[in-house]
Amino acid sequence: MKLLVTGGAGFIGSNFIRYFLRAHPDAHIVNLDKLTYAGNLDNLSEIESHPNYKFVRGDVADSNLINSILSQPIDAIVHFAAETHVDRSIADAQAFVRTNVLGTYTLLDVAKRKRVGRFLHISTDEVYGSLTADESANEQSHIQPNSPYAASKAASDMFARSFWQTYQFPVVITRCSNNYGPYQFPEKLIPLMITHALHDMKLPVYGDGLNERDWLFVEDHCRAIDRVLEAGRPGEVYNIGFGRPVKNLEVVRLLLRIMGKSEDLIEFVADRPGHDRRYALDTGKIRAELGWEPAVGLEQGLAETVEWYRNHPDWVERTRNGEYLTYCEKFYRNRDATLPQL
Repeated sequence: MKLLVTGGAGFIGSNFIRYFLRAHPDAHIVNLDKLTYAGNLDNLSEIESHPNYKFVRGDVADSNLINSILSQPIDAIVHFAAETHVDRSIADAQAFVRTNVLGTYTLLDVAKRKRVGRFLHISTDEVYGSLTADESANEQSHIQPNSPYAASKAASDMFARSFWQTYQFPVVITRCSNNYGPYQFPEKLIPLMITHALHDMKLPVYGDGLNERDWLFVEDHCRAIDRVLEAGRPGEVYNIGFGRPVKNLEVVRLLLRIMGKSEDLIEFVADRPGHDRRYALDTGKIRAELGWEPAVGLEQGLAETVEWYRNHPDWVERTRNGEYLTYCEKFYRNRDATLPQL
């Protein structure tokens, strides 16, 4: 299989590329990434010379570039590329509209014209909005985004759906719960808590810490994407999650127990605007149709994640001080800037 993976230098995208090349040794992957602040080629250093892997630096909203890439045979697109950090969307949503909405439309439009065989659009549970206690969203639930980030992802979902409904272009949408694991940018909750606790710094927890999220280990997500890519039905949406929402404060306390640190490090800070109280997914569809089940429980996954960050202080430091951006620039300059051939 020949894949175009967009946003493959990000957290989930890079984990997926490494996973997919291990699981499918004969696969070929082109990774298209703009290398914004969250795109880190250091995440892929172990496979940068892999004969079946090629990197292209570029913007998914650049129709000329997408047209050039898709002029060669591509069996499927896995579309991760997105601005994702809610706090940044609250401060300024313009980049979210360009990448998440215009970028997705551009990719869909060119892929349809080039007759790509499958388009997998990676979305988020945040499009369902904040749920009440004991409520879970299924694939038919109303979309009610509350942050500019979630609104941009909801819009991209609707464009993806419309290309199936209008053109019968084989789009499949997945909506996943919060991911965690190796290589996650330290601004996100779990790596932020881990890296602060490693240095006995205060752990900032929004509001009362009782907001609930369903946490999924990133490799479980990669396995789910693989199954949807193989057997998901065009035009369908598949929720992906562990199935047990946990309060943020409980996650932080569990991390501190795993790390042998005191809860005195917890510091409650002012809540962010529009902070959704609860996300929860009904994942019965993907389990029943595709036979996928998560394999890594929260405590095991957190322990493995803590161990990874503890053993990779250089990666953490390069990411926090911006040195990884220099690595990305050097990598790109040392590669032929022409489009790779699969």
